[in-house]
Amino acid sequence: MSSVTTKEPFLLGTVNLQAAGPNCKVLLGDLNGDGRMELLLVQPDNRQDVRYIPHQVQCLTAYDLEGNLLWQTGRPDPGAGRQGSDYPAQIADIDGDGRLEVICVMEDRLHILNGHDGSVRSTRELPDPHAHDCIIVANLSGAAHAGDLILKDRYHRLWALDREFKLLWTHQGNPGHFPWVYDLDGDGRDEVMAGYDLLDHDGKLLWSCHDLDDHADCIWVGDVNGDGEPELVIGGSVTVMYDRHGRELWRYEGSVESQHIALGRFRTDLPGLQIAGLDRLVREDDGKGLIGKDALFLLDSEGKELWKEDRKTPGWLTIIEPLRGWAEDAPDYILAYRRGGGVYPGLYDGSMNTVVEFPSEGYAVHADLWGSGTEQVIIYSNDTASIYSSKHAKLSECVTGSPLPQPKRLSSSTLYPGGEMK
Repeated sequence: MSSVTTKEPFLLGTVNLQAAGPNCKVLLGDLNGDGRMELLLVQPDNRQDVRYIPHQVQCLTAYDLEGNLLWQTGRPDPGAGRQGSDYPAQIADIDGDGRLEVICVMEDRLHILNGHDGSVRSTRELPDPHAHDCIIVANLSGAAHAGDLILKDRYHRLWALDREFKLLWTHQGNPGHFPWVYDLDGDGRDEVMAGYDLLDHDGKLLWSCHDLDDHADCIWVGDVNGDGEPELVIGGSVTVMYDRHGRELWRYEGSVESQHIALGRFRTDLPGLQIAGLDRLVREDDGKGLIGKDALFLLDSEGKELWKEDRKTPGWLTIIEPLRGWAEDAPDYILAYRRGGGVYPGLYDGSMNTVVEFPSEGYAVHADLWGSGTEQVIIYSNDTASIYSSKHAKLSECVTGSPLPQPKRLSSSTLYPGGEMK
């Protein structure tokens, strides 16, 4: 680790979130098409134990970046459950009309809402009472845009729906937390990496990882080794990389529990992509609840460990994501949050240096919020969302009037971040 000065980010503004109720998750998207993204607060229902039956959505509340409450659908519940599982809600343009919809499961039904005002466009029956662990937007039919949906239960089954919400196929297996969809063979239709099973667009099993334990916590796709072909990197009991045909390329077993991984060019002096990871070193019950310690680590494109954090403080619930474009000409950084033990959310470089520390605690989301060419980070709690940037900007002047496209990453929001990296 070299000596790098930690920089203070610019605080562009704060949003009071109390009207949305407690334990919300923030989704981002240009809901009203004004050229600036809005915050959608998704509150879960009051289910307290989500080990086997996941959350549904209790309430949706939309704010603009200046803190104005734009609309609310549902009624906040002060006893809402916590983020022990995903919340079944996404923002996406599923009909291809250039305007965003909100897709969610509320009151035991699949709801499609208009993004600009939260009005309910339509509701549909669920294919199964437990088909609400998460929602995956996919292109299974080869259309010009992704408008098909995949629903899942907590750990066993998937249901694929076409853009008319008719059942296409089902799959039973070990799909992990959040299956990732990607057109691996270039036929214009997504394959589905459902945990340890790769499914074709029609649900046919192409190959499986038969010798992995437990379940897949997160899935990433990218040309890691620079051969021009996409690889699949899976984090779970180990971190392992496969080519698109299911051949194992390497396996990193130097972790206790590889809870999160993230692909990026964190080290510009090395070939290919690197794999950041989060290892849960210790997790135990002290009689008052679960406690433990986690550690960041970084692998090169061949799966060799470059470094591992020697954490001195307690905390085992860290979430990591790659962040590209924090500043002009900056390398990719590792965004780590929910660290606990007095460690604030921050951006780490490929040498384990904290280059930016955000002076507020909470969960994080990030995006280019108004098409500036750089990304901003929002740290949020039950009460407040704080908007940070690498440079000063006046939020009231960032409305362009040209609708922002919705990146696939923001239509694939999950507590267990996976994704794609080129």
